[in-house]
Formats: sequence, C-alpha cells, structure tokens
Amino acid sequence: MSTVVTGATGQLGRLAVEALLRRGVQPSEIVATGRDIAKIKDLADRGVTVRRADFSDPDSLTSAFEGATKLLLVSTDAVGERAANHRRAIDAAKAAGVSTLVYTSISNIDSATMKLADEHRETEQYLSTAGVPFVLLRNGWYLENYTDQLATYLQYGAVTGSAGEGRVSAATRADFADAAAAVLTTEGHTGAVYELGGDQAFTLSELAAEVSRASGREIVYNDLPVADFTQLLIGAGLPAPFAEVLADADLGLGRGELLVESGDLSRLTGRPTTTLTEALTAALARIDAS
Repeated sequence: MSTVVTGATGQLGRLAVEALLRRGVQPSEIVATGRDIAKIKDLADRGVTVRRADFSDPDSLTSAFEGATKLLLVSTDAVGERAANHRRAIDAAKAAGVSTLVYTSISNIDSATMKLADEHRETEQYLSTAGVPFVLLRNGWYLENYTDQLATYLQYGAVTGSAGEGRVSAATRADFADAAAAVLTTEGHTGAVYELGGDQAFTLSELAAEVSRASGREIVYNDLPVADFTQLLIGAGLPAPFAEVLADADLGLGRGELLVESGDLSRLTGRPTTTLTEALTAALARIDAS
C-alpha cells in the first residue's frame, strides 16, 4: 500500500508530502514524484520513496504509480498543456489500479468563466468517465499569490489588479496541502467535491489596507482595465499568454469566481485557515530577515 503524490518537487506537492508525514503516514508508505528528483533527495533521505514522473512521458507515469493505492494528482502549471498532462496521469492511475485519485482543481468550476478554469473543467469531465474513484479538491487562490509580491507592493506603494471590489477567499498552500492529506488519510471521501477557500474573504482594496497596517507604509489599490493590467504583467517579465490568463483571473475574482463560503477547508483540516494578517506578518518577517 502506498500514497503517491505528484508534483512533489513543486510547492503544493512538497507541502502535501510533509502534511502526510505530520499526520502519521510512514515515510515508506509515501511515494513522492517529480521530473527532477534531485530536488527531493532530502525526502529520500528521510525514508520516502522517490520516483521520477514526467507528465509528458506516459512510461514514467506507469513506473511512478506502480503499487499505488491512493494518488494525489496535483494539477500541473503548464497552461495550455494541463488537460493532456492530466489525462495521461489519470490513465496511468487507472492502469495501476489506484483505488482513490484526489485531484486539485479550481473553485466554483461549475459557474466559473475565467480562462484558468477551462483545463480544470476538461480534466474533471475526463475524470468523471475514466472509471477511477476520485475526490475533487477545488482549491481557491493562494495567499502566496499576494504575499510573494509584498516586496513589490512596498517598493511601488501599490497593489495593482483588475478585480474591482470582488472578494477572494485565499488560503496558504500549506492549508490546501493539509486538506489533501486529510482526505488521503481518512475514509468517506470518495465521490466528494470540496470547494476550498480561506475563512475570511477580502477585496484587493482590503489587501492594500492590510499591507499598509502591517508595514506602516501607505499602500493603495490601483484597479486597472484588464488590457492595461496585462501589459503591466508583460512588462514585469511574464510571457504574454500567462499574463493574459492571470489578468483574466482578476476579472474572474471580480465576478466572484474565487469567493468560497463552504467552510470545507477548515472542516477538513480541523482548524481555522491562515488569515491574511498572519500571512503578511510572516512575509514581512522574511523580508526583514533577508
């Protein structure tokens, strides 16, 4: 018996492995996978089985998933390639005889119109007919999407976006990873669909105000037309297709597509989600220490 985690060389997958270990899963019962397994040598040193898995290489997925009982399929970040990658992983999971596949999707996919939802929707549709028992974790926005930009907010005195006064239920990657570990280590989840988000939603204007309070500097929110925001992101070095997807996601935020009021995340983890204040305080401490 083993639990396989894809994307363990990335941020969410790595945190999911750590969450499984904290919940008492023996290292020998966890298989951590990724393209560059040198990045997770430390997990191997702790007794976790480490295997190479490349979503573009079906043979590597077959080998990586061998003997798996449960699989956490962390959605890939390759926009435009996600759906095909996920289909290959689902097929490999079925061939391996996986009893439960847990997929990290995106919130409110039944009604969301943002571009970022398209490939998640396609994956969910494929999974529904693939013949593999599954659980859907519809993850909302990461708080890190904002805290990772904190230095930029402080440098320019502004949070910039195209979300208007839409509210976002963001939580940390660690919160989402802990929810995944809870589903993987307890029974009764097969077929469930969880809408996951932070307990306390906020607007980007409120984000700017909280950055101001936490830092002691005046930070404002600049709401831009989506075309202008897209060009700003491109100017910051993002590839144009990715910049367009991110700017479009802000429009989705404005429409309420990243607002989650189910309470599923805190119920699964058994604790309140990390607050914006807590996340900003920790991020400011890291900046001060650097």
